[in-house]
Amino acid sequence: MSKFEKLIAQILIGKSDANIAYKELGQLLIHLGFEKRTKGSHCIFRKSGVDEKINLQKDKNNAKPYQVKQVRIIILKYKLGGRE
Repeated sequence: MSKFEKLIAQILIGKSDANIAYKELGQLLIHLGFEKRTKGSHCIFRKSGVDEKINLQKDKNNAKPYQVKQVRIIILKYKLGGRE
């Protein structure tokens, strides 16, 4: 199982949203085909075929829990990362 598969599994379980590293979540989104644009302290991720944009901000070294939840919803909605 790759590090991205493990991270997707961790996100989908939803029990540790406050413990997802900001950097790893950004790398996962790029791995899933999102393009990154930085504007100030915000990183905005967009992908063709995905209506929503993902806006990430650091909370120390972790992503904010509500943003991890948004990523989970998008992974499930668009069946990203080989998840059905």
